[in-house]
Amino acid sequence: MALRFGIEEEYFVVDPVSREVVPRAAAVVRRAGAALGDRASTELVGFLAEAKTPPCDDLDKLGEQIRSMRAAMAAAAAAEGVRLAATGTPVLGRVVPAPIAAGARYAESLATYRGLDDEQSICSCHVHVEMPDRERAVQVSNHLRPWLPTLLALTANSPYWAGRDTGHACWRVMAWARWPVAGPPPYFESAAHYDDLVGTLLGCGALMDTGTIFWDVRPSARLPTVEIRLADVAPTAADAAVLAALIRALVQVSAAAADAGERAPDPPQEMLRAAYWLAARDGLTGTGVDLSTGRPAAFRALAGDLLAHVLPALRDGGDLGAVALGLRRLLTRGTGAERQRDAYRRRGRLTDVVDAAILRDR
Repeated sequence: MALRFGIEEEYFVVDPVSREVVPRAAAVVRRAGAALGDRASTELVGFLAEAKTPPCDDLDKLGEQIRSMRAAMAAAAAAEGVRLAATGTPVLGRVVPAPIAAGARYAESLATYRGLDDEQSICSCHVHVEMPDRERAVQVSNHLRPWLPTLLALTANSPYWAGRDTGHACWRVMAWARWPVAGPPPYFESAAHYDDLVGTLLGCGALMDTGTIFWDVRPSARLPTVEIRLADVAPTAADAAVLAALIRALVQVSAAAADAGERAPDPPQEMLRAAYWLAARDGLTGTGVDLSTGRPAAFRALAGDLLAHVLPALRDGGDLGAVALGLRRLLTRGTGAERQRDAYRRRGRLTDVVDAAILRDR
Protein backbone atom coordinates (compact mmCIF):
# COMPACT_ATOMS: atom_id res chain seq x y z
CA MET A 1 0.00 0.00 0.00
CA ALA A 2 1.30 3.45 -0.91
CA LEU A 3 2.36 5.64 1.99
CA ARG A 4 0.53 8.91 2.53
CA PHE A 5 2.59 12.03 1.96
CA GLY A 6 2.37 15.82 1.95
CA ILE A 7 4.51 18.92 1.71
CA GLU A 8 5.19 22.22 3.44
CA GLU A 9 6.38 25.19 1.37
CA GLU A 10 7.78 28.60 2.32
CA TYR A 11 7.49 31.72 0.14
CA PHE A 12 8.93 35.23 0.22
CA VAL A 13 6.55 38.17 0.48
CA VAL A 14 7.62 40.77 -2.11
CA ASP A 15 6.56 44.26 -3.08
CA PRO A 16 5.00 44.18 -6.57
CA VAL A 17 6.77 47.38 -7.65
CA SER A 18 10.28 47.16 -6.22
CA ARG A 19 10.19 43.30 -6.07
CA GLU A 20 12.05 43.54 -2.76
CA VAL A 21 11.07 41.38 0.19
CA VAL A 22 8.75 43.08 2.68
CA PRO A 23 7.70 42.01 6.22
CA ARG A 24 4.00 41.53 5.44
CA ALA A 25 3.70 37.77 5.99
CA ALA A 26 1.42 38.02 9.03
CA ALA A 27 -1.26 39.88 7.06
CA VAL A 28 -1.04 37.44 4.16
CA VAL A 29 -1.36 34.44 6.46
CA ARG A 30 -4.35 35.92 8.30
CA ARG A 31 -6.17 36.40 5.00
CA ALA A 32 -5.13 32.98 3.64
CA GLY A 33 -6.56 31.39 6.77
CA ALA A 34 -10.07 31.83 5.37
CA ALA A 35 -9.25 29.21 2.74
CA LEU A 36 -6.50 27.16 4.36
CA GLY A 37 -7.12 27.46 8.09
CA ASP A 38 -4.08 26.57 10.13
CA ARG A 39 -2.38 25.16 7.05
CA ALA A 40 -1.15 28.73 6.44
CA SER A 41 1.34 30.04 8.98
CA THR A 42 4.06 32.57 9.62
CA GLU A 43 7.72 31.78 10.09
CA LEU A 44 10.66 33.16 12.06
CA VAL A 45 11.27 35.98 9.57
CA GLY A 46 8.55 38.54 8.88
CA PHE A 47 8.71 38.24 5.10
CA LEU A 48 8.27 34.45 5.03
CA ALA A 49 4.88 32.76 4.70
CA GLU A 50 4.34 29.00 4.90
CA ALA A 51 1.60 26.71 3.65
CA LYS A 52 1.00 22.97 4.02
CA THR A 53 -1.00 20.35 2.18
CA PRO A 54 -3.06 17.74 4.00
CA PRO A 55 -1.71 14.18 3.75
CA CYS A 56 -2.58 12.52 0.44
CA ASP A 57 -2.49 8.93 -0.70
CA ASP A 58 -1.76 9.48 -4.39
CA LEU A 59 0.17 11.89 -6.58
CA ASP A 60 -2.81 13.30 -8.47
CA LYS A 61 -4.46 14.34 -5.20
CA LEU A 62 -1.25 15.85 -3.89
CA GLY A 63 -0.67 17.78 -7.12
CA GLU A 64 -4.15 19.28 -6.88
CA GLN A 65 -3.61 20.20 -3.23
CA ILE A 66 -0.34 21.96 -4.06
CA ARG A 67 -1.96 23.92 -6.87
CA SER A 68 -4.95 24.97 -4.77
CA MET A 69 -2.71 25.81 -1.79
CA ARG A 70 -0.50 28.03 -3.94
CA ALA A 71 -3.53 29.69 -5.53
CA ALA A 72 -5.02 30.48 -2.11
CA MET A 73 -1.74 31.94 -0.87
CA ALA A 74 -1.28 33.98 -4.05
CA ALA A 75 -4.82 35.35 -3.84
CA ALA A 76 -4.34 36.32 -0.20
CA ALA A 77 -1.10 38.11 -1.02
CA ALA A 78 -2.69 40.00 -3.93
CA ALA A 79 -5.55 41.10 -1.68
CA GLU A 80 -2.94 42.55 0.70
CA GLY A 81 -1.20 44.41 -2.14
CA VAL A 82 1.88 42.16 -2.19
CA ARG A 83 3.04 39.03 -4.00
CA LEU A 84 4.67 35.71 -3.04
CA ALA A 85 7.83 34.41 -4.71
CA ALA A 86 8.94 30.77 -4.83
CA THR A 87 12.71 31.06 -4.55
CA GLY A 88 15.05 29.62 -1.93
CA THR A 89 16.74 32.94 -1.07
CA PRO A 90 15.67 36.60 -1.39
CA VAL A 91 16.62 37.96 -4.81
CA LEU A 92 16.17 41.63 -3.88
CA GLY A 93 15.86 43.62 -0.68
CA ARG A 94 17.64 44.55 2.53
CA VAL A 95 17.62 41.28 4.40
CA VAL A 96 20.24 41.60 7.16
CA PRO A 97 19.27 41.79 9.92
CA ALA A 98 16.07 39.96 9.09
CA PRO A 99 12.82 41.24 10.65
CA ILE A 100 12.01 38.63 13.29
CA ALA A 101 8.30 37.89 13.66
CA ALA A 102 6.54 38.57 16.94
CA GLY A 103 6.11 35.81 19.51
CA ALA A 104 7.78 34.34 22.58
CA ARG A 105 9.33 31.40 20.72
CA TYR A 106 10.89 33.64 18.08
CA ALA A 107 12.25 35.91 20.80
CA GLU A 108 13.79 32.86 22.49
CA SER A 109 15.31 31.79 19.17
CA LEU A 110 16.88 35.21 18.71
CA ALA A 111 18.31 35.08 22.23
CA THR A 112 19.70 31.58 21.63
CA TYR A 113 20.98 31.76 18.06
CA ARG A 114 21.65 35.50 17.78
CA GLY A 115 23.36 36.43 14.50
CA LEU A 116 22.24 33.20 12.84
CA ASP A 117 18.64 34.45 12.98
CA ASP A 118 19.75 37.70 11.34
CA GLU A 119 20.43 35.84 8.07
CA GLN A 120 17.71 33.19 8.26
CA SER A 121 15.98 34.42 5.11
CA ILE A 122 15.50 31.12 3.29
CA CYS A 123 12.56 29.24 1.81
CA SER A 124 12.50 25.47 1.59
CA CYS A 125 10.19 22.59 0.79
CA HIS A 126 9.65 19.84 3.35
CA VAL A 127 8.21 16.48 2.28
CA HIS A 128 6.53 14.31 4.93
CA VAL A 129 6.02 10.59 4.36
CA GLU A 130 4.05 8.60 6.91
CA MET A 131 5.87 6.01 8.99
CA PRO A 132 4.52 3.29 11.31
CA ASP A 133 6.92 4.30 14.11
CA ARG A 134 10.03 6.30 14.94
CA GLU A 135 12.33 3.27 14.70
CA ARG A 136 11.39 2.81 11.06
CA ALA A 137 11.81 6.55 10.43
CA VAL A 138 15.37 6.47 11.80
CA GLN A 139 16.31 3.42 9.72
CA VAL A 140 14.84 5.07 6.61
CA SER A 141 16.94 8.16 7.37
CA ASN A 142 20.08 6.00 7.27
CA HIS A 143 19.17 4.59 3.85
CA LEU A 144 18.37 8.06 2.46
CA ARG A 145 21.72 9.64 3.39
CA PRO A 146 23.71 8.65 0.26
CA TRP A 147 21.00 10.09 -2.02
CA LEU A 148 20.66 13.48 -0.34
CA PRO A 149 23.30 15.36 -2.44
CA THR A 150 21.58 14.20 -5.64
CA LEU A 151 18.20 15.40 -4.36
CA LEU A 152 19.84 18.70 -3.46
CA ALA A 153 21.28 19.10 -6.96
CA LEU A 154 17.87 18.37 -8.51
CA THR A 155 16.06 20.97 -6.38
CA ALA A 156 18.54 23.89 -6.38
CA ASN A 157 16.58 27.15 -6.70
CA SER A 158 18.55 29.85 -4.84
CA PRO A 159 21.45 31.36 -6.84
CA TYR A 160 20.80 35.00 -5.86
CA TRP A 161 21.06 36.69 -2.48
CA ALA A 162 19.96 40.29 -1.94
CA GLY A 163 21.02 41.65 -5.32
CA ARG A 164 24.01 39.49 -6.18
CA ASP A 165 24.72 36.17 -7.83
CA THR A 166 26.38 33.96 -5.20
CA GLY A 167 28.00 31.66 -7.78
CA HIS A 168 26.09 28.78 -6.19
CA ALA A 169 22.98 27.02 -7.46
CA CYS A 170 21.69 26.56 -3.89
CA TRP A 171 22.89 29.32 -1.60
CA ARG A 172 20.17 28.46 0.90
CA VAL A 173 22.01 25.32 1.99
CA MET A 174 25.16 27.38 2.58
CA ALA A 175 23.27 29.65 4.98
CA TRP A 176 21.61 26.64 6.64
CA ALA A 177 24.89 24.78 7.18
CA ARG A 178 26.04 27.23 9.87
CA TRP A 179 23.42 26.08 12.35
CA PRO A 180 24.61 23.72 15.10
CA VAL A 181 22.26 20.86 14.15
CA ALA A 182 21.69 21.02 10.40
CA GLY A 183 22.60 19.42 7.08
CA PRO A 184 22.95 15.69 6.45
CA PRO A 185 22.00 13.64 9.51
CA PRO A 186 24.42 11.27 11.22
CA TYR A 187 24.05 7.50 10.92
CA PHE A 188 21.90 6.24 13.79
CA GLU A 189 21.95 2.67 15.05
CA SER A 190 18.42 2.99 16.45
CA ALA A 191 15.75 5.40 17.61
CA ALA A 192 17.31 5.16 21.08
CA HIS A 193 20.65 6.28 19.63
CA TYR A 194 18.85 9.21 17.96
CA ASP A 195 17.15 10.16 21.23
CA ASP A 196 20.41 9.94 23.19
CA LEU A 197 22.18 12.32 20.82
CA VAL A 198 19.25 14.73 20.76
CA GLY A 199 19.20 14.66 24.56
CA THR A 200 22.88 15.53 24.68
CA LEU A 201 22.40 18.40 22.23
CA LEU A 202 19.47 19.72 24.27
CA GLY A 203 21.45 19.43 27.47
CA CYS A 204 24.42 21.39 26.21
CA GLY A 205 22.27 24.15 24.68
CA ALA A 206 22.97 23.49 20.99
CA LEU A 207 19.24 22.87 20.55
CA MET A 208 16.54 25.18 21.84
CA ASP A 209 14.00 22.34 21.62
CA THR A 210 13.19 19.44 19.30
CA GLY A 211 11.75 21.89 16.77
CA THR A 212 15.28 23.17 16.14
CA ILE A 213 16.61 19.80 14.96
CA PHE A 214 17.40 20.96 11.45
CA TRP A 215 18.93 17.82 9.98
CA ASP A 216 17.75 17.35 6.42
CA VAL A 217 16.05 14.09 7.39
CA ARG A 218 14.45 13.59 10.78
CA PRO A 219 11.56 11.80 12.44
CA SER A 220 8.93 14.51 12.78
CA ALA A 221 8.51 15.72 16.36
CA ARG A 222 4.78 16.29 15.88
CA LEU A 223 3.59 13.96 13.11
CA PRO A 224 3.89 10.18 12.45
CA THR A 225 6.22 10.83 9.52
CA VAL A 226 9.78 10.99 8.35
CA GLU A 227 10.48 14.54 7.20
CA ILE A 228 12.84 15.27 4.30
CA ARG A 229 13.67 18.99 4.41
CA LEU A 230 16.70 19.59 2.19
CA ALA A 231 15.07 21.11 -0.92
CA ASP A 232 14.67 24.73 -1.94
CA VAL A 233 11.04 25.69 -2.46
CA ALA A 234 10.15 24.47 -5.95
CA PRO A 235 9.64 26.97 -8.80
CA THR A 236 6.30 25.40 -9.82
CA ALA A 237 3.60 23.21 -8.34
CA ALA A 238 4.48 20.52 -10.89
CA ASP A 239 8.12 20.52 -9.76
CA ALA A 240 7.02 20.23 -6.13
CA ALA A 241 4.75 17.27 -6.90
CA VAL A 242 7.51 15.40 -8.77
CA LEU A 243 9.92 15.96 -5.86
CA ALA A 244 7.38 14.62 -3.40
CA ALA A 245 6.69 11.53 -5.52
CA LEU A 246 10.41 10.84 -5.96
CA ILE A 247 11.01 11.16 -2.22
CA ARG A 248 8.05 8.94 -1.33
CA ALA A 249 9.39 6.25 -3.67
CA LEU A 250 12.86 6.58 -2.12
CA VAL A 251 11.35 6.23 1.36
CA GLN A 252 9.40 3.14 0.28
CA VAL A 253 12.52 1.47 -1.16
CA SER A 254 14.46 2.42 1.97
CA ALA A 255 11.77 1.05 4.27
CA ALA A 256 11.74 -2.23 2.35
CA ALA A 257 15.52 -2.49 2.68
CA ALA A 258 15.32 -1.82 6.41
CA ASP A 259 12.56 -4.44 6.79
CA ALA A 260 14.79 -6.95 5.00
CA GLY A 261 17.55 -6.32 7.51
CA GLU A 262 19.88 -4.61 5.04
CA ARG A 263 22.37 -2.32 6.71
CA ALA A 264 22.35 1.11 5.12
CA PRO A 265 25.50 2.44 3.44
CA ASP A 266 27.42 4.70 5.79
CA PRO A 267 29.54 7.15 3.79
CA PRO A 268 31.85 9.28 5.97
CA GLN A 269 30.18 12.46 7.14
CA GLU A 270 33.06 14.51 5.68
CA MET A 271 32.48 12.97 2.24
CA LEU A 272 28.74 13.54 2.53
CA ARG A 273 29.26 17.20 3.41
CA ALA A 274 31.67 17.61 0.49
CA ALA A 275 29.08 16.08 -1.84
CA TYR A 276 26.51 18.53 -0.44
CA TRP A 277 28.75 21.47 -1.21
CA LEU A 278 29.37 20.30 -4.77
CA ALA A 279 25.61 19.94 -5.28
CA ALA A 280 24.96 23.37 -3.77
CA ARG A 281 27.66 25.02 -5.86
CA ASP A 282 26.82 23.64 -9.31
CA GLY A 283 23.45 21.94 -9.07
CA LEU A 284 22.50 19.49 -11.76
CA THR A 285 25.09 20.85 -14.20
CA GLY A 286 28.04 19.87 -11.99
CA THR A 287 30.03 16.86 -10.91
CA GLY A 288 29.49 15.32 -7.52
CA VAL A 289 30.60 12.16 -5.78
CA ASP A 290 29.26 8.65 -6.16
CA LEU A 291 29.15 7.91 -2.44
CA SER A 292 29.16 4.16 -3.06
CA THR A 293 32.61 4.35 -4.72
CA GLY A 294 34.07 7.70 -3.64
CA ARG A 295 34.66 8.58 -7.29
CA PRO A 296 33.54 11.71 -9.17
CA ALA A 297 30.23 11.40 -11.02
CA ALA A 298 28.09 13.89 -12.92
CA PHE A 299 24.93 14.78 -11.03
CA ARG A 300 22.89 14.05 -14.16
CA ALA A 301 24.24 10.50 -14.06
CA LEU A 302 23.54 10.27 -10.33
CA ALA A 303 19.98 11.42 -11.01
CA GLY A 304 19.64 8.51 -13.43
CA ASP A 305 20.96 6.16 -10.75
CA LEU A 306 18.40 7.53 -8.31
CA LEU A 307 15.55 6.94 -10.77
CA ALA A 308 16.73 3.37 -11.38
CA HIS A 309 16.96 2.80 -7.61
CA VAL A 310 13.34 3.81 -6.98
CA LEU A 311 11.86 2.38 -10.18
CA PRO A 312 10.04 -0.53 -8.48
CA ALA A 313 8.30 1.76 -5.99
CA LEU A 314 7.34 4.28 -8.68
CA ARG A 315 5.94 1.51 -10.85
CA ASP A 316 4.02 -0.08 -7.99
CA GLY A 317 2.55 3.27 -6.97
CA GLY A 318 1.55 4.26 -10.50
CA ASP A 319 3.85 7.31 -10.41
CA LEU A 320 6.52 6.22 -12.89
CA GLY A 321 5.12 8.07 -15.89
CA ALA A 322 4.64 11.36 -14.03
CA VAL A 323 8.04 11.28 -12.34
CA ALA A 324 9.91 10.22 -15.48
CA LEU A 325 8.24 13.05 -17.40
CA GLY A 326 9.01 15.52 -14.61
CA LEU A 327 12.67 14.53 -14.47
CA ARG A 328 12.92 14.74 -18.27
CA ARG A 329 11.44 18.23 -18.08
CA LEU A 330 13.93 19.15 -15.37
CA LEU A 331 16.89 17.85 -17.38
CA THR A 332 15.67 19.79 -20.44
CA ARG A 333 14.62 23.10 -18.83
CA GLY A 334 17.12 23.04 -16.00
CA THR A 335 16.71 23.42 -12.26
CA GLY A 336 15.11 26.43 -10.66
CA ALA A 337 18.58 27.97 -10.32
CA GLU A 338 19.21 27.61 -14.04
CA ARG A 339 15.80 29.11 -14.84
CA GLN A 340 16.49 32.06 -12.53
CA ARG A 341 19.75 32.79 -14.31
CA ASP A 342 18.04 32.41 -17.69
CA ALA A 343 15.47 35.01 -16.61
CA TYR A 344 18.28 37.39 -15.62
CA ARG A 345 20.26 36.92 -18.85
CA ARG A 346 17.40 38.01 -21.07
CA ARG A 347 17.56 41.66 -19.97
CA GLY A 348 20.07 41.76 -17.13
CA ARG A 349 17.38 42.63 -14.57
CA LEU A 350 16.92 40.91 -11.23
CA THR A 351 13.35 42.15 -11.16
CA ASP A 352 12.69 39.70 -14.00
CA VAL A 353 13.98 36.89 -11.78
CA VAL A 354 11.47 37.81 -9.09
CA ASP A 355 8.65 38.13 -11.62
CA ALA A 356 9.37 34.62 -12.93
CA ALA A 357 9.16 33.26 -9.36
CA ILE A 358 5.88 34.92 -8.34
CA LEU A 359 3.01 32.57 -7.47
CA ARG A 360 -0.12 33.04 -9.58
CA ASP A 361 -3.66 32.73 -8.23
CA ARG A 362 -4.60 30.07 -10.73
